[in-house]
Amino acid sequence: MAQDLSEKELLRMEVEQLKKEVKNPRAPISKTGKEIKDYVEAQAGADPLLKGIPEDKNPFKEKGTCVIS
Repeated sequence: MAQDLSEKELLRMEVEQLKKEVKNPRAPISKTGKEIKDYVEAQAGADPLLKGIPEDKNPFKEKGTCVIS
């Protein structure tokens, strides 16, 4: 889609996007970084990558083996 537009149209779209973005509220990283850290630490107990998945709820566990005798 963007390939079909002229440079002027592309610049106009970029300006419109920047106008939208400038309205977003900003917060200092010193505040948001602490909030993200606190959130991650609070959610760590339920994170399956850190905690692991219980065997009874693991959809990828081996169902069984096949033995040919």
